[in-house]
Amino acid sequence: MLPNTKKEALKRLNYLSGHLEGIKRMVEADTYCVDVLQQTHAVRKGIEKLETLMLDGHLRSCVVEGIKEGRDDEVLGELLALYGVANR
Repeated sequence: MLPNTKKEALKRLNYLSGHLEGIKRMVEADTYCVDVLQQTHAVRKGIEKLETLMLDGHLRSCVVEGIKEGRDDEVLGELLALYGVANR
């Protein structure tokens, strides 16, 4: 993983972790459901941003290296599997 990608991913994960803890407190406090749902939506969007960051880093590092090393079929298989997971 590229150092900048790792740093940004950890930053986003820490943010998401804190956000989830806040949602947990909201549920424990019987906060109005719509308010909780707005926060869960924000977390989902945050996870999507994390996934985009991770995929970008993977394409720029691991995929490039794998192809240079002659592991084209393996790399393409992983990407196709990932695409399948994303489209479930």
